[in-house]
Parts: sequence; structure tokens; C-alpha cells
Amino acid sequence: MSHIAVLPAEVLHWLDPRPGQVIVDATAGAGGHAALLYNPIQPGGKLIALDQDPAMLALAQQRVPHADVVWIHGNFEDLPNVLAELKIATVDAILADLGFCSDQIGDPQRGFSFQTDGPLDMRLDPTRGEPVSAMIRRLPEKELADIFWRYGEERFSRRVARVIVETRKSTPITSTGQLAELVRRCVPRSRGHAIDPATRVFQGLRIAVNDELGALERLLQVAPDCLKSGGRIAIISFHSLEDRMVKQTFRNSPELVKELTRKPIQASEEETHANPRARSAKLRVAQKV
Repeated sequence: MSHIAVLPAEVLHWLDPRPGQVIVDATAGAGGHAALLYNPIQPGGKLIALDQDPAMLALAQQRVPHADVVWIHGNFEDLPNVLAELKIATVDAILADLGFCSDQIGDPQRGFSFQTDGPLDMRLDPTRGEPVSAMIRRLPEKELADIFWRYGEERFSRRVARVIVETRKSTPITSTGQLAELVRRCVPRSRGHAIDPATRVFQGLRIAVNDELGALERLLQVAPDCLKSGGRIAIISFHSLEDRMVKQTFRNSPELVKELTRKPIQASEEETHANPRARSAKLRVAQKV
């Protein structure tokens, strides 16, 4: 299944792109939102597209084959440095879609999903940092349990961590299928609940290995200084930890931003039917004052 950008009409409505503007797509992914934003800012506009995954950047460039788009391999927390190198003081709008591209999830070599067995990696940027297999080999039991509880909200976090530590003494845990089966053995499946018991543990490890919440916190700190007066920032989150952080920042920084969406914007029933991934998407928008 090819990737479909979530909340396309809502993104265009709330960012309101216009000719001549400079807009940052801070998470280019497969280029869905970049393709939406490019035409409305022409003529004279500039689109800057970042992604920390080189494979996603390559896909996005195929989808948005315009020579004047600026493509940057990097994390969105580095936005001030990116703009400084481009000699751009401030921009009109910033978009960050915190979800994962279908192409990433569907590639078993990336290790994001346990639907197909593959290397236990989960790095958004495979050119830096350690894979999850190295993390769970290195971390002590308490730190693993904290990751599962804090980032995955897994009630059986201590039990899972204990089983991992016991297992790794004799058997290296290196594949997604291996870890998923280990978790299933020690986490009971709720009756009538469709979610796989391994889901929360995988989410926790993915967030931890990519420092996703730390990077989001740093983006929220630096974004206001990157925006022009009246400029807008739109963030699409997919789980409560991200959404809570965005909501609190937008509401508690009145000297920097004005919250435009008191409640998160969510996908219509029509969109979720066509793109089930959009069901959990929440869009929040704020404006620099």
C-alpha cells in the first residue's frame, strides 16, 4: 500500500499557503504534504523539506520533482541551523507530521513492524545511532522497564524487561519476530482486544531509540524563533504522549504562540474509511504573535 498523506484539506486550510511564502515541511516522508504545499506558494515561494530518513527523502523527491525544492537530510530539531545555512531568517509556516510512512513500516529490513520478521532496528535515520537490538542488549532491566512503561504505557513493563534480561543471557534478541513472540509469552492478551500484546513494547522501544519525544520538545522550543510574526506551525501527532506535549506547549507559551485549534482537528469518517491510518491523527495549529 502506497503512503497517503493524512488530513490534506485540513493542512491546507490551517496553514493557508500563499504565493511567495517560505514553508518548511519538517517531516517530508514520502512527499505527500510537500506535494500539497508546493503549488500554492508559487510563483516565488520556497519549500524546504527535511527528513532524517534518506530513503524517505529519495521517495519524496520522486513525488515532488521540482528543482527549486530544498531537500535536507536531518532532524527537525536542527531547523535553526538549516535556516542559518540557507541564509533564511524566518519562515511563514512549519508543518511536522509525526507519523510513519507506510513504506517505512512495510519494509521488514527497517524493523518497525512485527508483522514480518526482520532485523530489530527501528532507527528513523539508519546512518546514525544504535539499533534496538543493541539497546536491549545493553540496557539494565530497570531502564528497559521504564521505557516500556513511559513510552509504551505497558502495564506489564517489569515482567517484559525481566524476561528480556533472562533471555539475552543465553540468546541474543536480534529480530522483530523473536522479540514479539517473547513479549506475547509474558503479556496476556485482553479478551476481545484486537491489539497485539507486542504493540506497546515496540512503540516504547521505537520512541526511545529515536529520542522522538526529546526531538519534538526541542522543535517546539526553537520553532517560534524560526517563524515570522503571524507565521503558523502545524503538528500532526498519532499518540497521546506527543499530542499532550504539543497541546501544553501551544497553551502555555502565550508570549510566543497563539493557539488556533483549541481542540485537535481529526480526520473525517470519509478519510478514515479511505485511509485507516488517519483515524488516530490529531492536528494542532498555533500562530506566532
